[in-house]
Amino acid sequence: MRRIQVQTEPFDLAAEQEALWRGNARVGALVSFVGLVRDLNEGVSHLTLEHYPGMTEKALTAIADEAAARWQLEGVTLIHRVGTLEPQDPIVFVGVVSPHRGDAFRACEFLIDSLKTRAPFWKKESTAAGERWVEARQSDETAAGRWSLPSR
Repeated sequence: MRRIQVQTEPFDLAAEQEALWRGNARVGALVSFVGLVRDLNEGVSHLTLEHYPGMTEKALTAIADEAAARWQLEGVTLIHRVGTLEPQDPIVFVGVVSPHRGDAFRACEFLIDSLKTRAPFWKKESTAAGERWVEARQSDETAAGRWSLPSR
């Protein structure tokens, strides 16, 4: 099962987690990640996320398909919010279920690392001094680079 969702509405963490494992006795592990909007650059009053509908979902589906090809997974859910969000608002949910915890942990980490670098989202911070687009971070690129497959 793969569920990909881009939405403006908040998500229900407990309901999303339960939907991944309920009714599937093969599931032995559930790993999830919830990203929150943070005020890393002091003074952020809100964050606006933009995306290209259709293109974003296609990119997220490709990332989920790649995870399913690498690890033994029973289900993946990727939910990313768009629109205007405030510090401490949940922005992203990544949920993975697998028969074994190792695959679930690795897949979840791969998914968020890949999402941060390969999914077409644009973030704009609003502060008292004005608005600014958030640049890609080298630390995100470095984290995603760990998952590159060796050349043949």
